[in-house]
Amino acid sequence: MQLFSSRDIHYRNPFGAVKQGTEILFRICLPRDWGCRGAWLIHRSDSGLDRWDGMFWAGMEGDDREWWDCRYTPNTADLYWYYFAIDTDEGRRYLSRLPDGSADIATAPGNSWQLTCYGTDLTTPDWLAGGVFYQIFPDRFCCSGKPKEGVPADRVMHDRWGEQPCWQPDEAGVVRNNDFFGGDLEGIRSKLPYLKQLGVTCVYLNPIFESHSNHRYDTADYSRIDPLLGTVEELRQLTDSARGFGIRVILDGVFSHTGADSLYFNKNGRYPAAGAYQTQESPYAPWYHFTQWPQNYIGWWGFNTLPEVNELEPSFITYITGENGIVRKWLRTGASGWRLDVADELPDGFLEALRRAVKSTDPEALVLGEVWEDASNKQSYNHRRRYLLGKQLDSVMNYPFRTAVLEFIKNGNGEHFFNQIQTVVENYPPSITRLLMNSLGTHDTERAITMLAGEPASGRGRRWQSETRLSKEQHIEGVRRLKAAAVLQYCLPGVPCLYYGDETGLEGYRDPFNRGCYPWGREDRALVDWFCQLGRIRAEQGVFREGAFVPVYAAQDAVVFDRIDETGTVRCAVNRSVKELHVPLDGGWETAVGAASFYRDYLCLPPMSGSILVKG
Repeated sequence: MQLFSSRDIHYRNPFGAVKQGTEILFRICLPRDWGCRGAWLIHRSDSGLDRWDGMFWAGMEGDDREWWDCRYTPNTADLYWYYFAIDTDEGRRYLSRLPDGSADIATAPGNSWQLTCYGTDLTTPDWLAGGVFYQIFPDRFCCSGKPKEGVPADRVMHDRWGEQPCWQPDEAGVVRNNDFFGGDLEGIRSKLPYLKQLGVTCVYLNPIFESHSNHRYDTADYSRIDPLLGTVEELRQLTDSARGFGIRVILDGVFSHTGADSLYFNKNGRYPAAGAYQTQESPYAPWYHFTQWPQNYIGWWGFNTLPEVNELEPSFITYITGENGIVRKWLRTGASGWRLDVADELPDGFLEALRRAVKSTDPEALVLGEVWEDASNKQSYNHRRRYLLGKQLDSVMNYPFRTAVLEFIKNGNGEHFFNQIQTVVENYPPSITRLLMNSLGTHDTERAITMLAGEPASGRGRRWQSETRLSKEQHIEGVRRLKAAAVLQYCLPGVPCLYYGDETGLEGYRDPFNRGCYPWGREDRALVDWFCQLGRIRAEQGVFREGAFVPVYAAQDAVVFDRIDETGTVRCAVNRSVKELHVPLDGGWETAVGAASFYRDYLCLPPMSGSILVKG
């Protein structure tokens, strides 16, 4: 038996994050011959001091082990840390955390366990649970060919859909990202039947507001749709039509910085009204951090094309979150929520104001943040962030799961995979876990198939990335690995997010090569069908909404886990090795997706494959 495990309800009940005011039972199981005379639960909040709660002798386990337990109720939404002390015949000893949530004993305190306590008012939108995200980089998904008005003349338009995005600097040595393919809102609307086939229930659009780069993260005017994408009415038509297919649309909010070439800063003088760069009397001047006006100012990550915003400036908060602000404007136009760019660079006060604005406009609208680490214990700006405690985010982009899936498919180690997954499941509130955006690739990463089967870039530059493609053999292997990885992605807690084109085997290294055009008419139809199958089973099986995650089997090259709720059980099994594996399995299962078969009491998994099983 173990000394303690935070992931076993015999030792800590209930499991995982808890709502404030929830009583928790803690139990430790000690060898009788240690001669324990006293035991304590030692805990503290992030902002508090250690508190020692005495534990009580609670009986024997067999002839040689004994239980000690206590109950504790956290009454404030916060992050708590705990460990145990015991007095033995050999003196005071401490139980500290091992990576898998179990305990080690030492003569001094070691690693603490984390307890996330969230507020009683934390609620998240029901409509997204059990669904499928689809991320679209608007310029590169689909071009309707519809004529546009008011498009700035300095934009460089590609002649052919699907050619390589520009990556070389101009004569001034600057990569301007001002090349466009003409993807637009009407093009997205025309592909809604296709998205429905994939099982998509929510489209996440990279920025659509007026900007002068193809990525549009240098916002020029939050109040206008970029003219190359369409009009406000076309956005409304897109969101209305999408709802007819059971699909919602969320927008990308870039609020930590604007473009220098914008209505607000107006460094290039593009706009008729004077901006902060032109006069300190501009109403937008207080938004920015000038060290010596106008030439010296703080740019996001040092980029002078992206002047940082003071998000706590009252006029900026009002402009973004006020009654007639940007957040409410686009929700009223038909959007179903916001994905917040670099959420870890947005102050707590701004995030809380934004959430209030969103929820007062539409209580079911989504607020989802870009956070690359464990969002439950993230630290930035020298303090612990409070994203998941009830007053800021509904959920986050789940990069830890991406890391776990890709590492397992490439390198193996099922136990490590499970530990990575269970750490998130343990630390996040369940209502947030069910909405995690689980991606294999995004606009900020290499394409999934390239990551899985390509030669690592290893810091090599854009020229090498532009010239390097998967060989035929690498592509075949990449498809096999991608299909197996997708089985994990679609079965883990949260909501899978398919980055446009990944379902066709679209490849590419980092920006801009990961932002190529969707290959309409040149898709890998078998791979697309695989993702359609995965989308269908998510729609059919209610367990994917918020069913428990239960590890069943782990080896170097295989993992099997269940998703369980009152509606039933679904089993996910993946073999990442080059040979068939036989995994012991209880009976009564049928293969719903994949090529797994059965022989006596074994599940037979083909090489590099994934399968989803349901009870017959």
